[in-house]
Amino acid sequence: MLLSIHNLTVEIAGKEVLHEVNLSIDHGETHVLFGKNGSGKTTLLMAIMGFSGCRVTQGKILFKDTDITYLPISERARMGIGMSFQRPPTIRGVKVHDLIKTFNNNDDATIEQIVNSLNFTEFMERDINLGFSGGEIKKSELLQLIVQNPELILLDEPESGVDLENIKVIGKVIKKLLQKNLRRQRVKAGLVITHTGLILNYLEADKGHLMLNGMIICEGNPREMFETIQNSGYEECIRCQR
Repeated sequence: MLLSIHNLTVEIAGKEVLHEVNLSIDHGETHVLFGKNGSGKTTLLMAIMGFSGCRVTQGKILFKDTDITYLPISERARMGIGMSFQRPPTIRGVKVHDLIKTFNNNDDATIEQIVNSLNFTEFMERDINLGFSGGEIKKSELLQLIVQNPELILLDEPESGVDLENIKVIGKVIKKLLQKNLRRQRVKAGLVITHTGLILNYLEADKGHLMLNGMIICEGNPREMFETIQNSGYEECIRCQR
């Protein structure tokens, strides 16, 4: 497995948020994570990425058969894990173009092509996320991920705050980022948090997981799971679990 999480329990500010979470994602797979607000979904992504505020009290995280449970964010990023945030910070005084240059291994023509595909050219000389709309922030995040070129891609609500026109652009870029346009030799994997389910119209996911109260309580076909949630709400999932 590319990512294996075993009995992961995590505290934030002394409060237990994740309870013995188990999750495995293989090379080339895309998994979707559903759940109510406050159920622990974003905490799981942050724990995988290695944010210091997430204190692991039990369990372990393996990436490419290496225990990364206590590695810093920088080491995990170098190993091939990348994350797009739901609400990334504004960074004044740093231009998008300058940030991209710091970790870019592509030639200028390739970067220009990527920027054009995102309709993002006019934002390259602006401070990171300063005055950006929801869709513009998502494009900035995806641009950074494309340049980083990670093997495991963590996406926290990529459709949040994005209008219908831009969700098509973003969905197309995510599909390419996760190599869904390839029929063979797909190696990149993804874990995607979604509330609206709109991203499923542009991204074929392999497996869905439902998180409630800090625990993954079931898994299955992501489209079938989302249809149940849409029609009957999370209470139906709770009743099913009982």
